[in-house]
Amino acid sequence: MILLGSAVLNAEIFSIQTGGKVARTTRAIINPANLQIIAFEVSGPLIQQHPALMLLSDVRELSNMGFIVDDIDQFIAPTDVVRVNDVYQLKFDIIGKLVLDEKRHKLGKVIDFTIDTTQFLIMQLSVKRPLLRSFNDTEILVHRSQIIEINNDSIVVHSQAKAPEPELHEVVGSYINPFRKPKQARQNSDID
Repeated sequence: MILLGSAVLNAEIFSIQTGGKVARTTRAIINPANLQIIAFEVSGPLIQQHPALMLLSDVRELSNMGFIVDDIDQFIAPTDVVRVNDVYQLKFDIIGKLVLDEKRHKLGKVIDFTIDTTQFLIMQLSVKRPLLRSFNDTEILVHRSQIIEINNDSIVVHSQAKAPEPELHEVVGSYINPFRKPKQARQNSDID
């Protein structure tokens, strides 16, 4: 299942134990090394600790209503899991991140992304073009395979290289146009 990132950001969280809405996602915790969402920061009136994180392993189901979990007691503090805390401390946010091509030309800024919900990997970035370049196309999509580098300031992607012009070679035994004589044949016919 593929979802827009905006669908999981600010999504409602429902608990099976209480039978109702218990919280809302406020931020995706994204590992910049592989663009995988490892948790969501959550907030709500029933949550005792701040900040609180919902691990993806605690999600029972993701539906059009939002996330469904067993209980809010499963939410953790960032320091509870070292691997999660390391990524949390990076405070990496993909929305608003500058996108450059490999020649360091500005392509735009990330305004949304699509997620593969089986592994919670970011698959594509929606990039809003700068004003002067937005006359032809206002947005471009960047697939994760095009990404070369992610740093603190920007995301660097492969530039769109022009495809080489196909070269025409005469194939042995190919059809010869009788109305177009090869150069040598014309020179020989002028001598005759």
